[in-house]
Amino acid sequence: MADIMLTSGGNFEGYDIVEYLGFVNGQIALSSNFFKDLSSNLAEFTAQESTAFTNKLESASENAINNLIDVAKKRGANALVGVGLNYTNFPGGAVGTVASGTAVIIKKKTPIHNIVTTKICVSNYYNLLMPRPVEVILVRKDKDVKIALVFYNYNQDEIRTIRCDIEFTNFYGEKMILQGIDFVFDKNNNIRLESDFIECKIKTKDIPIIKNAKVYVKKYVTEKGVFTPDTDPIDITLSEKNLKALKEKYGSDAYKSDSTTWLCNCGYINATGDEECAICGRIEADLSGGKGFNYEEMIERMKEQPNVDGMKDILVEYIKNGTIDAKYRMELLEIMESGRQYEKTRGDMTDAVIDKVIKVFERVN
Repeated sequence: MADIMLTSGGNFEGYDIVEYLGFVNGQIALSSNFFKDLSSNLAEFTAQESTAFTNKLESASENAINNLIDVAKKRGANALVGVGLNYTNFPGGAVGTVASGTAVIIKKKTPIHNIVTTKICVSNYYNLLMPRPVEVILVRKDKDVKIALVFYNYNQDEIRTIRCDIEFTNFYGEKMILQGIDFVFDKNNNIRLESDFIECKIKTKDIPIIKNAKVYVKKYVTEKGVFTPDTDPIDITLSEKNLKALKEKYGSDAYKSDSTTWLCNCGYINATGDEECAICGRIEADLSGGKGFNYEEMIERMKEQPNVDGMKDILVEYIKNGTIDAKYRMELLEIMESGRQYEKTRGDMTDAVIDKVIKVFERVN
């Protein structure tokens, strides 16, 4: 009978009536003698005869409802409300069953989801030229929780995936740890990277009492290979309130501000008098120079170093002196950092790094 919904009431639970199409009815006629025979012989019916009459009434009612449904469909309805069933006299002495109701169009109600987004500043940071996690985003949808991380990618490398451990601490000092979470990216070579959301095991009831979050990068993958940070992140000492205020003023990647010693807002400890951060490129004042710089002397000093770490120290010395143009510093530092990483697995990289540095200055001059 039913690819259309019926109710004797005025609505359907979980549905909205979006249009009323009017009153409709469906009829089925019985013989004129049906009720006459039924009333005159009721006392003498056998059980079998009684069942036969009952079945005939039920069949008539069902046919009347089917007719009602056909009429409603022709009106364009997908439901009927206020459905009723009555018996009536037709002209000529015939008796019939009439089913009636109001034809309507109904639509299933859209579920209302309770969605809450919580953003937590990461309370530790890496003092390295690498993807730096700065913010944890937790999204609650009903009872489900998803997580994403925001990173700063100073080199604008093509970051493909980053594996992290995340440590949450609540106001009671209790810790909740997520281990080996792999974050991937839709856009992967921006300075500010936000990972795709993935499901996590944090319970919805725990999110409002989270005080802070620390993120430990275990590995990250770029187009150049797989890298593992060779140092632990630094814990911040600022209160949550002061940390948020600092970030609002200086940017999401800011962790420190000290105008006396000019510790960079990104957290990198630059020497007093440095005009630009050696990691993120923040400039204290516009710099000039670079072209015509006698880089050969610096190269000769680098060649005397036993490893890339020593070469980087020399580069930083020249950067601090302001002799290298600001727009090339990040490129040179990236060359050094990549060389340091490769040196851990491939051995001596000094010659390869020097070749890359020379090409930078040959292009400049």
